[in-house]
Amino acid sequence: MKTVVACIDDIYEDLELWYPVIRMREANIKVEIAGPEAGKTYHAKHGYPCKADRSFKDLDAKSIDGLLIPGGFAPDKMRRDQKLLELVRALHAANKPIAFICHGGWVPISAGILKGKKATGTTAIKDDLENAGAIWKDEPLVIDGNLISSRTPVDLHLFGKAIVESLNPGFV
Repeated sequence: MKTVVACIDDIYEDLELWYPVIRMREANIKVEIAGPEAGKTYHAKHGYPCKADRSFKDLDAKSIDGLLIPGGFAPDKMRRDQKLLELVRALHAANKPIAFICHGGWVPISAGILKGKKATGTTAIKDDLENAGAIWKDEPLVIDGNLISSRTPVDLHLFGKAIVESLNPGFV
């Protein structure tokens, strides 16, 4: 069974976390929730709570098959966590799927893995993506190697499907 870590902090975007998590679990992909502190409950933009199973500092790229970074304003906090950035770099070096949506692109920007890569996100971070060296596309789903990105909750149907397909080919 594949294992994906979904990253959270306060003010994550509710749908951008839960829709892909549910899709992955339907596809027999184990999803663990990680935040700055294990056991802590974090609250979404719209108040939905989510308890972290693990902390960022306890994650090891060798035991993870993929990463989900939802948007909201949580990624602005998550991008400051050096352990999470190290994990993103290690997963990228291992060519494991890294999925990000909306403002979630702030984390791979800070990890420095987007230079020359095609990506998308909300138009609010278009300049940030381009300044990090990414080739921004105004498309609902952009896949460049192991990087899977989408713009907003409107694109979740494509985003969730792409994540599942990258980890469990043929399931969708």
